[in-house]
Amino acid sequence: MKRVAIVQSNYIPWKGYFDLIASVDEFVLYDDVQFTRRDWRNRNLIKTPQGVRWLTIPVESKGRYHQTIRETAIEGVDWAATHFQSLRSNYRRAPFFDEVASLIEPLYAVPASNLSDLNRTFLQAICDHLGITTRLTRSADYELAEERTERLASICAQAGADIYVSGPAAKEYLDEAEFRRRSMRVEWFDYSRYPEYPQLWGEFVHGVTMLDLLFNCGPEARNFMKATA
Repeated sequence: MKRVAIVQSNYIPWKGYFDLIASVDEFVLYDDVQFTRRDWRNRNLIKTPQGVRWLTIPVESKGRYHQTIRETAIEGVDWAATHFQSLRSNYRRAPFFDEVASLIEPLYAVPASNLSDLNRTFLQAICDHLGITTRLTRSADYELAEERTERLASICAQAGADIYVSGPAAKEYLDEAEFRRRSMRVEWFDYSRYPEYPQLWGEFVHGVTMLDLLFNCGPEARNFMKATA
């Protein structure tokens, strides 16, 4: 039974995103949809002594309000050093900072011009580090239908899926009948009931970048996730 998920790429996303990846056989980066501002595509949260803080990749969007994620270009290169320095400043006291920094620092050192490509690079590196072997593909690898649910169901059918795994927010719009018509079923991923882990800087926060968990827990990180196999 092949399980497929289809989600927009995010910048160094939280642990739930990686759990969803680990729960399926193929994870399709759905970057042929509109880039949304002030969203998770080009930014994520870290913890600091002053509370949570955004790390945001500057993107070129002037005059292109309907550009897709895949079409979104990164503006400049200075942001990369700034982001890594922010991570160093706020996580250098974490037990596994040096180990994880050796993984991500080279990624920041490579000039990147496209948001989708950069997100995929970080996603793949962190998956490899966690031992997640799910195949990452792109929506551009498939023929795309026009209507939203039909498009998702069609991608799943082309990928040979038996089960489409979706986040619960899609319950508001997803027509499960379209999947049943193609002999597939929909499963809803549960992001609740995560255990807390040792974390720097005050009150515990779940919705921060996966790097927070890696810096603080290192090889034990999977023990604080849902998909520990």
